[in-house]
Amino acid sequence: MNIVNFTPIESLTGGLVIGLAVSMLYLLRGNYSGISGIYFNVISANGRGFVWRSFFIIGLIVGPVILSFFQYKSLGFEMPVTNPLFIILGGLFVGYGTQLGSGCTSGHGVCGIGRLSIRSIVGTFVFITSGIITVTFMRFMGWVTL
Repeated sequence: MNIVNFTPIESLTGGLVIGLAVSMLYLLRGNYSGISGIYFNVISANGRGFVWRSFFIIGLIVGPVILSFFQYKSLGFEMPVTNPLFIILGGLFVGYGTQLGSGCTSGHGVCGIGRLSIRSIVGTFVFITSGIITVTFMRFMGWVTL
């Protein structure tokens, strides 16, 4: 493990903020915060909950833009420099995977595991294992250095 990337305080804080946001959405609206489901309902123009879902998606876009005005290193992380083709392909694979897995890591990993859903526990295990294998393979091939 690279000790430079070991950020327990930032990781704990991020996890607590995500947990708080998920809890607030569920307690205030009765909805789970699976990003793929929220996004699908926005692009399919599903009338029920369209406004809050739209603001949720806008927040996902605006948040990183605001964060980009700060120095990443001062926040405890830095963005890996990689080929834009990998970013585009990765986005397409993630989109396909969310349809194949009937949800995304936020829905299964955060909300599903919290509800003790066996399907979500298995799905999250597959997501993480696939990520580890992919990064290991890409590093082995020399396509990505982190």
